[in-house]
Amino acid sequence: MAMHVWWLYVTAVFLISATPGPNMLHVMVQSIHHGPRRALFSMAGLMSAVLLCLLASAAGLGALLKAAPMLYDALRYAGVAYLVWLGIKAWRAPVGDGARDPHTRRSAGALYATGLATGLSNPKLIIFAAALFPQFIDVSLPFWSQLGILVASFVVIEAFWYAVYALGGRSLAAWLAPANRQRLFNRATGVMFLGFGGALLGSRV
Repeated sequence: MAMHVWWLYVTAVFLISATPGPNMLHVMVQSIHHGPRRALFSMAGLMSAVLLCLLASAAGLGALLKAAPMLYDALRYAGVAYLVWLGIKAWRAPVGDGARDPHTRRSAGALYATGLATGLSNPKLIIFAAALFPQFIDVSLPFWSQLGILVASFVVIEAFWYAVYALGGRSLAAWLAPANRQRLFNRATGVMFLGFGGALLGSRV
């Protein structure tokens, strides 16, 4: 892969990954509630979802979803339902000292599973990868080695932004100590997840 092509790709992905979305919001929320270290399990779930979507796109699922709108809609509606559920759950989350009770901490498996489900809730990532990768792949060069570079670069950049949002969540944790601020944050988070669900509902292939 030519270096200038790779730099164009890295720049595009860096800016796209920086944009706040369900994944970054999820990382920040988990960091606030469980701390950056335990949020690593959520990040691992999100990253697993990203890898699955990227590889599925490379395997042709993106083209299949474009050719089968009903399948895409089924996945989209499932994603919308999950994001709406996250929004309602965030809105109704407990506040005060009970919200941070160490005995009610979620297990590593639960944090990973929630991250994985959040990452898989948006089938547009598969379509996005299907549209993005061909712009940076030279058909005269080996396909899989180029794909490996693109996917690895995507993962590194995504992980960087996860860390940024997780550290931001840690900084917010102290400010959110009062119950009224926790309540405001929970409701704002709920509204944002509902907004992401609404945006996904209105999207098309």
